[in-house]
Amino acid sequence: MDVDRLQAHNRFLVRQRVRPVVNQYEVRLAAPDGSEGELVAFAQQKRVAFKEQVTLYTDDTKTRPLASFKARTVIDLAGVYDVADEHGAPLGAFRKDFRRSLLSSTWHLEQPGVGTAAGSERDQVVAVLRRVWDFIPIVGDLPFAWPYHFDFTIDGRPAFSVEKKFALRDRYVVDIAEPALDRRLVIAQAVALDALQGR
Repeated sequence: MDVDRLQAHNRFLVRQRVRPVVNQYEVRLAAPDGSEGELVAFAQQKRVAFKEQVTLYTDDTKTRPLASFKARTVIDLAGVYDVADEHGAPLGAFRKDFRRSLLSSTWHLEQPGVGTAAGSERDQVVAVLRRVWDFIPIVGDLPFAWPYHFDFTIDGRPAFSVEKKFALRDRYVVDIAEPALDRRLVIAQAVALDALQGR
């Protein structure tokens, strides 16, 4: 799917594939009935990497890049991730707000000419439960299946949201309210919310 067609869509579904050594993500258009539609992006992430880099491809053959995100530094709890298009031209960046994320995960997504979208978990109780879950022996190694939601705003107005659905395998619905946001940038942030959440 070309970028202009991608830009015309406001709802995407992100689903993690279960693989032993890597995290894989499928990004599809949401069909009108809410089911999964056309595959628009595929990403793969190594589970242990000192300098995180993830490429989004147009499909799972991994022959044509769509975008990528890369950490500016090696393992940084409040690191910045630059997002580039298929030619390496910058699209924007996102970063985790480490201090605010101690209680509720908070991210900032920047797109030149659009502004900075700040996003945090909608439900503070679920945010605290997720942190407690990680410290429970054995249980903490299992995926946190309870749904959680991130709402991103620009200057107080809705920009986009990422909602995790109740499932053992991670599945998200991405709704975009701000027309000017580059869909590739939002998809990269949505994948990162899962891939980098434990960092």
